[in-house]
Parts: sequence; C-alpha cells; structure tokens
Amino acid sequence: MTLSTESSSRGAARIFSALLEARTGQILSESRAWRMETALKPVIRANGLADMDDLAARLLSNRDSALEDQVVNALLNNESSFFRDLQIFDMIHRQVLPAIHADRRDRVLRVWSAGCSTGQEVYSLAIQLRNDMARWRGWRIEILATDISTAAIEQARNGIFSQMDVQRGLAVGDLIKWFEPVGENWRASPELRRTIDFRTDNLFDAKAPSGEYDLLLCRNVLLYFTQERRQHVFRLLTRHSHEQSVLLLGAGETVIGHSDDFIPHPDFRGAYARRQERSCSEALRRAI
Repeated sequence: MTLSTESSSRGAARIFSALLEARTGQILSESRAWRMETALKPVIRANGLADMDDLAARLLSNRDSALEDQVVNALLNNESSFFRDLQIFDMIHRQVLPAIHADRRDRVLRVWSAGCSTGQEVYSLAIQLRNDMARWRGWRIEILATDISTAAIEQARNGIFSQMDVQRGLAVGDLIKWFEPVGENWRASPELRRTIDFRTDNLFDAKAPSGEYDLLLCRNVLLYFTQERRQHVFRLLTRHSHEQSVLLLGAGETVIGHSDDFIPHPDFRGAYARRQERSCSEALRRAI
C-alpha cells in the first residue's frame, strides 16, 4: 500500500467513525477499527462500489440515509449469545426474579433490555420465565427490548438463529421446547416471540421505554461510550427505575465514577440497586 493510498483509507475510516459516533454515540475502539474494512465489505459490494474510499465519497457527495443505515449497522458490535455469563442468569432465576415476585403486590413484572442486539439475551430471560410459568400465573409480564441497530432488531423480532447461534449457550431441552427448525436455522416459537416487545431506539433520544422497570439489563453497551454519554445513559436508567429495581451491567462495566444514583446491590452480587433517599428526619439527625 502506498503512502497516499494509506492516508486516503485512514480518511475514509475517520468518516465512518464520525458517522457511527454521530448516529449512536459509540466510539470505535482500536480492536473494532481494524475490522472496519471486513465489516463494510458487504455494504461496498451490495452498492456496487470499489472500496472504502469509494463508499466514503458516496456518503459525502449524497446524503443517503439508507446507505448511512447500512454503514452504521455493519459497524455496530452485535455480538451476543444465549445465556451469556451463565452465573448471571442463574442469579436472575434463583434470586432476582423470586425477590421481585415477593415484592410486587400488583402482580406486574416489567423488564427492559437496553442494547438487546440480536435478541439472545432477552430470549434467554423469556425462556426462564416461560419455564417457570406456574410461579407467574396471573401476572402481567412486560418485556421491552431495544437496540439502535435496525438490522439487529429485525433479526431479533423474526427470532431466526443459525445452528451455531443456538449451540452457544442454549440447552438442548430448551431448543426443542421453544424453537422450531426452519431450513438450516431455528426460529423462536410464536409464544416466545409474543413475550417480547422489540423496538429500534436510541439511548440518547429514547422513546420506547415508559414508566419504571423492575429489572433493567444494559450489558456490554456502555463500553463503547464516552464518560459524558455513560452519565447520560445512567440518568435515563434512573428515570425508568424505582427503589426496588435491579440493574445489571456487563462484566467490564460499573456505575463507579458515572452515577451517584446506583450502588452495588446489597443482596445480588454484580447487580446494582437504586440509592435509597434518606428521610428528612434521618438527614436532620445525621446533620446534628
């Protein structure tokens, strides 16, 4: 590669990175930037373009929102798997959901999966709930799953997964019970798909969530945001939680330094709880 060609490609990469940040708030890390050309090859090929420079030139010369969507979808990290971090799902099943069941007198369970990707995480949760329906009989269960990627939400809503997808974390019994073969792929049953409300939404201009949720999952999403944008997301999560809500983040994510509204959960290891508001009398007593 000549110096001029290398410089040109770097310029194209900066254009794509800027587009991704403007549309999603995500910063393209070095580990993802080096895969940029591979990720964009299908977009380049589908639009009859020569290379990344040609794609960048098309974006600059013509405001094509459809092409921008294709580029953004290609660059987003939609890595996911069923029952990812199994110990977390074990805790949800054995501790978190029973605690919510005991606390909610109105018999309504509300869950929000923010940054749900292609849906494996939230389908895993739905499988847990459906397998334990004797406990939840008579309850209204609302599960909202959002992601900024239109392609990811389309796949999640369709519920179609490859053989490799279902082999990553999904037990054979659950596969047989909750999925049906479609050619070489597997599709979630209509009953399972009806359990979840999948919507395309942006965490920085969120329209899908409403009210407060008992369980909030925002796992492996904040990794790609700046400090300021992480704080914005935590403010959003605060608005849609209550004092008994449980928040779950990814293994490499924390509220420390980003939010004063959440603290490590006293009962559930690795989870977060809303900071309890002190009463006026307690605050006065502590001040004396």
